[in-house]
Amino acid sequence: MSSEPNVSSLVDSVSYQDDAVVSKTLIKKETGTVTLFAFGQGQGLSEHTAPFDAMVNVLDGEAEAVISGKSYIVKKGEMIILPAGEPHALNAVTRFKMMLIMVRS
Repeated sequence: MSSEPNVSSLVDSVSYQDDAVVSKTLIKKETGTVTLFAFGQGQGLSEHTAPFDAMVNVLDGEAEAVISGKSYIVKKGEMIILPAGEPHALNAVTRFKMMLIMVRS
């Protein structure tokens, strides 16, 4: 039995904390995940690879995405795909919030 649908604001569903990265998982299934993140200014995720494609949707602020050594600036309302197997990192240019959608199939 599934839970009752809930209408909510994505940007308000995760809060900033100074000098920290905060995450909140919304969906976790075998086929993928949806996770919200709030990054304090200067925070980030160090370079890593993932076996699946991921989509970063910036909900607030501005981030730098580095994919295979190339830098991209992504702002509120924009998105970028992090390709499977490509090294990538994320850095907060300003504090920012994002929704990360990882597709496993």
